[in-house]
Amino acid sequence: MHILTVLYHHPDDPAAFDKYYRATHVPLGAAIPDVRSFTYRNTVSLDENPPPYHLIAELAFDSLEALQGALASEAGQAAVADVPNFATGGVTMFVAVDD
Repeated sequence: MHILTVLYHHPDDPAAFDKYYRATHVPLGAAIPDVRSFTYRNTVSLDENPPPYHLIAELAFDSLEALQGALASEAGQAAVADVPNFATGGVTMFVAVDD
């Protein structure tokens, strides 16, 4: 499995981010072809310090080729193009491999 992990940094307006993410961005992500699973979670801290990220999303694919093809698809491009519409704190993305 190849897991696309998206780390959303703290947005300017967390409530607006959460509302937009769930109502608009999640359906775009769910439409990406060949996604085996799509999960997302808000983060909390273990102490008084804020967590490093606001939300973490993971999209699983069978292979790197499947991931690359999915992101190149019309639905994948729509999801990627939507990120600047709500992720005012920026994002970090990487691929993790689950052997």
